[in-house]
Amino acid sequence: MRPPFGLILGLFTCYSAGLACTSAVISGKATADGRPILWKHRDSDFERNKIRYFQGPRFSFIGVVNSDTLQDEVWMGSNSAGFSIINTAAYNMNVGVQCPREDEEGIFMRQTLGACATLADFERLLRDTEGKRGVDANFGAIDAFGGAAYYEVGCARWVKYDANDPAVAPDGYILRTNYALSGSPGQRKGTVRYATISRLVEDEFRIRKLTVEFILQEADRSLKHAILDRDLLSELPEDSSAQRMVLFRDFIVRHSSTSSLIVQGVLPGEDPALTTLWTVLGFPLTTALIPVWVAAGPALPEMALSADGKVSPINEKALALKKRCFPLGVDNAYDYLNLAALFNRAGTGIAQRLAEPNAEIRRRTADVLAAWRRSSFRRIDAASHYQWVDAHLSGFYRREFGL
Repeated sequence: MRPPFGLILGLFTCYSAGLACTSAVISGKATADGRPILWKHRDSDFERNKIRYFQGPRFSFIGVVNSDTLQDEVWMGSNSAGFSIINTAAYNMNVGVQCPREDEEGIFMRQTLGACATLADFERLLRDTEGKRGVDANFGAIDAFGGAAYYEVGCARWVKYDANDPAVAPDGYILRTNYALSGSPGQRKGTVRYATISRLVEDEFRIRKLTVEFILQEADRSLKHAILDRDLLSELPEDSSAQRMVLFRDFIVRHSSTSSLIVQGVLPGEDPALTTLWTVLGFPLTTALIPVWVAAGPALPEMALSADGKVSPINEKALALKKRCFPLGVDNAYDYLNLAALFNRAGTGIAQRLAEPNAEIRRRTADVLAAWRRSSFRRIDAASHYQWVDAHLSGFYRREFGL
């Protein structure tokens, strides 16, 4: 539900720029097709992101990782059992607590993906690691049995918020930015983005149930600002040549936005192999979608892969386009966006031109999924789809942007 506006204003002075992720856990009762959705819009100092296939002790999994740092850290992902996990930094679960370690959220999620099939498995892991783990985070998770919940986790304690519990989530979804509700109230970060995503999702849910397309198109790429009551898409310049600089702070999409993952889970009783990971491996407004499935194995789309330390092709192209959106070479240049480069009335902005390949990828992927749901998952179909996505995107970026 949307938080009271007075509460948001009261918390506004607690805001800090920080590293600012926005996320959602959406149970099947809140979605149009009954399948749960898990979403993370990642902000980080590490712009270079890719996906990687892992073999864990119990399950194989796909995770979003930093391209140029230690890859024992996974920042969001899904495994072969249909268990999926994301996190946002909470910053307020360990206030006044002496923890044995810290900043181990990525390591913890890699451990989780290799070992957990259900929310119950994850909860056992939380109990087993109390007082030992180095985390301060909101972990969102879904499984193949309809489970959907947030866990506010510190090094010594955790609190569950179940998206299927009407007393906790009356509409069947829960949102988080960068504070835990059960954490210190004086350390709440991300309150501006929380106001924006709350309003955005509530307004959509009032009209219809939630969909992957809504998260991909509206939430993950939103240019609305709840506190300023502003929508940059209502202020478009004439065309891409008319440079239009706008102050770009506290939006869901920010200069520090580095990747996104939207996981569409399965219905209870449905094959977990159909769990679909929609990856956005770069600045969301300059990056095309790449869908992947853990069940397809380690042969992932070439556009999303790279050797250790190297940038993936889709990420490299997205970062090159991102530079066109932040052209100022001065201090705090990341706070100033050239809106015309992304959106304009002529329809020639980068994000506008990406709408066509993204829509075609969503359409063809929906056809593949529909066929699998009628029969069964086929790895050969996934491999063929990956080849088409690679060719489609490499041709598009070369043709439209010279990349």
